[in-house]
Order: sequence, then C-alpha cells, then structure tokens
Amino acid sequence: MKFKIAILAAGKGTRMKSEIPKALTPIGGKPILQHLYESIQESGITDKPIVVIGPDQPPLCDVFEGVSDYAVQYEQLGTGHAVSCARDAVGDADTLIVLYGDHPFVSYRTLRRLSELHKRAGEVVTIMTTTVPSFEDWRKTYLHWGRILRDQEGNIVGIKEYKDALEEDREIREVNPALYCFNTAWLWEHIKQIQNENANHEYYLTDLIALAVKQGHKIASMNIAPEEAVGINTPEEREIAEELLKKRNLMIDDSLCQD
Repeated sequence: MKFKIAILAAGKGTRMKSEIPKALTPIGGKPILQHLYESIQESGITDKPIVVIGPDQPPLCDVFEGVSDYAVQYEQLGTGHAVSCARDAVGDADTLIVLYGDHPFVSYRTLRRLSELHKRAGEVVTIMTTTVPSFEDWRKTYLHWGRILRDQEGNIVGIKEYKDALEEDREIREVNPALYCFNTAWLWEHIKQIQNENANHEYYLTDLIALAVKQGHKIASMNIAPEEAVGINTPEEREIAEELLKKRNLMIDDSLCQD
C-alpha cells in the first residue's frame, strides 16, 4: 500500500491577527508546520508530504529547510476543494492521509497507528477522533467541533456539525479533529459529489463520511488524546498549545530523571 500525506495549509489565518501564514506560527520556538513535518518524517510513511498552499504563500516547508511537494489552492472553497487541488501531486498513491497545517502535535506514532489501522480495516476511510472529559478549561476550544455519532453497536454513522446539532448531540464528548485516511480510488470518484450547500458555500470533507456510511461502508476510527488533537486558529489557542507543550516537555524531563 503506497501512502501519501497531504497537509492543508492554504488558510489565510485571519483570526491569528498575524502577518505570517498561520502554518508558520511558532510554537515552542518552531513553526506549527515544522512540528508536523518532523512527525511525518519520523513516521516513515512517505518520503515527503504534499503541502497545499494559497497562491500568495511561499513554499512553507522551505522556511525551515523541509522537503515537500506543493499544490496550490487558488480559491478558498473548503477542505474538500483543497484535497482536490492535491490530486496531481498524490499521483499513483492508493492511500491519502489528510492533515492540517494548524495541528502541531500529531505524533509519528499516531501516524503509524493510523496507517496500520487503515490497512487492517480494508475500508475506504479511516478517521481519528478525540474524546474530552468536559468542555471546560482549555478544552473549551473543542466545544464547537463536530460530534461523532455512533449507533448502539458503536459504529460511526455520521458527524454532526455543532451548528446543526441538537442539544442532546452537543452533549457528546467524542469530537472530530477532521484527520482522515482515504482510499484514493474511492476518494477521487466521490469527492466531486460533495455539494457546497452550506452557510459558507464551501466543499467539506466531512460530507464524504456521510456518503461512505450511506453506501454501507464501515468507518474505522482511532481515538487520540485531546492534547494531540489541538488545532491553532486564534492567539488564545496558541497560548493553550504553548502551555501544553511545556507540560509535555516537563513530563519528558521527569521521565529522563527517573531513568
């Protein structure tokens, strides 16, 4: 099975209130994208990622001497559209992992687990989820994420966006960080079926999950720690990420001292 990894990083990041691209925002002294790039390199899943950038952005990995392929998303038309822009760069790979340039803490171990689960499941899509104990304190950033819907047997039957969710759905604490692994033959056949009939008139990858369920496919999933699923879209979320990184480094230091 030949894997490729696409990092969606074309967003302008206006909520960050910064002049630099969001993916280059420093966390712990390194750009967000560098954290993710290093995890990809250590995972050994693919030789180099595909970074989807905007037309006015520099080749982002070049900033820290990374080696990547690039695809350009000329219009901001949603995550589904961004993945479509990467199709030529994906080439003959039969599996595509989709990540985001604002998620710095996805580890190489998690990427390996995802690839192994996708192989074992033998289905068209595998997703990551995260479960929070509550939406309080720093975890309030997950409050407006989509909720994972499961049936009585525990099978994923859909993802309900917060704005469309009933109050009972909003009580669900398993949320969607929107990190996916697709069979590319199925992906390219069905991504053009995504509609933009939503408030933002954008094409969302989430719609592919609903389509796969409708077709009778079983959605394989793996749960990751909330600390690993953190996304950074605002200065407040950047501060949260900095604090989480400090705590993680302290835990590593304590572990080394005990050894």
